[in-house]
Amino acid sequence: MPPPDACHCTMCRKHSGHYFASTDVPRNRLTVHGEDKVSWYQSSEKVRRGFCATCGSSLFFDPPHRDWIGVAMGAFDTPTQTRLHIHIFVAYKGDYYDIADGLPQHEG
Repeated sequence: MPPPDACHCTMCRKHSGHYFASTDVPRNRLTVHGEDKVSWYQSSEKVRRGFCATCGSSLFFDPPHRDWIGVAMGAFDTPTQTRLHIHIFVAYKGDYYDIADGLPQHEG
């Protein structure tokens, strides 16, 4: 599994309730058990977001024009044997928390 990133953009914060930690999985390597329980929301022209229609869990960040799909780290059973490697869109992070883990940060 590729190392996950933490996205702090406004849309990810609204989708997840905080920042959204996900790993990018090649589409041809992803198998979803219970796919009929996944609901999709078109959050922008370029991205849709998937969530569980049964429990409401945030599951996917899906840019259909890419060859990968972002899978929420919370969707995996632990341990995942990986760690966050970067924070992105930190210029849009909430004002109620600090990023102090020493990982690289990208403004956009």
